[in-house]
Amino acid sequence: MNEKSYLNTPNLTPRDYDGPASYSGINFTQFQSITQNIFSTNEKPRTSSLDSNSETNNTSKRLVCNFLKQHSSYDVLPVSYRVIVLDTSLLVKKALAALMQNGVVSAPLWDSTNQKFAGMLTVSDFINLIQYYKHSSYSAAMEEIEQFQIQQLRDVENRVGAPPPQLLSIHPLKSLYEACKLLVEARAHRLPLVDIDSETGQEMIVSVLTQYRILKFIAMNCMEIKALKKPLSEIKIGVYENIATARMSTPVIEIVNLLVERRISSVPIIDENDKVLNVYDSVDVMTLIRTGSYREMDLPVVKALLRRPEDFPGVHTCTLNDTLHSIFDLIKKSQVHRLIVVDSENRLQGIVSLSDIMRYLVT
Repeated sequence: MNEKSYLNTPNLTPRDYDGPASYSGINFTQFQSITQNIFSTNEKPRTSSLDSNSETNNTSKRLVCNFLKQHSSYDVLPVSYRVIVLDTSLLVKKALAALMQNGVVSAPLWDSTNQKFAGMLTVSDFINLIQYYKHSSYSAAMEEIEQFQIQQLRDVENRVGAPPPQLLSIHPLKSLYEACKLLVEARAHRLPLVDIDSETGQEMIVSVLTQYRILKFIAMNCMEIKALKKPLSEIKIGVYENIATARMSTPVIEIVNLLVERRISSVPIIDENDKVLNVYDSVDVMTLIRTGSYREMDLPVVKALLRRPEDFPGVHTCTLNDTLHSIFDLIKKSQVHRLIVVDSENRLQGIVSLSDIMRYLVT
């Protein structure tokens, strides 16, 4: 296979970090017990004087877009990294074991028969399996899953009525701006980098870009984000109405159904006063599947949350007074996939996802 040469731009920090991190810079308040690591930004309330920053904010957005256009998708990758690629003929149970063993929740797929990139294996595939088997007996489901191959997951999608996954990819030397636009337009969270071997003409899976990797790269290398000082209340990104929520007593299967029906990746867990206690993430489904707990989908979410791994990065909150600059500062130093917007009494107000942030920057 012909060796490709990709040169990282000098003086950039492409480090990717997928583990837990301590955070300094923003004052976090940490709640223990079943609320499990809820971190909040304590940004001071802002006044209407921020209206004067509108032009500066828009200028900064344009500069961030220019930054993205000047750097390739490959620039985001660490100097040294590994890629977990799964063959579509692999048994699903072995694929799950490989994901968990390597501490990842998704992986690119390779069709060895046709020698080409075949998409991604993600949490959504496992949620589709749960939907498929939720009305089957546990013993029958376990017996069938034992022999289930990744390539059969497309049949599962058809049977549960799930939309087929898009076969998205981008060349490593395409600009980050193009990668961000593709992610936003496809409503995707990750984007495989696929090259063509110049000698064989075959596709080569180089790596996978995630929203978090890209936004962290911006946070660590793009100085223009310092001028993004308008609060969330003014830039109006995120979801603030018709938010899917659950209680600690809600069965996991009901939350899984919400994830599927709403096409969302998380559900805030609140109390009777709408105060945020935790968040159930689609990734949490992997923990139950890994332990073979298909038959325990009726257990209350409070018990499911206790099974999270010790390195769970926590739940991050912010207020409508927080700015994108402060959020980028958080992304730079901690693993963040979304922020739960709360008021001064920790009552749920909205959700800001990484998709919302990326869409705001490039549209």
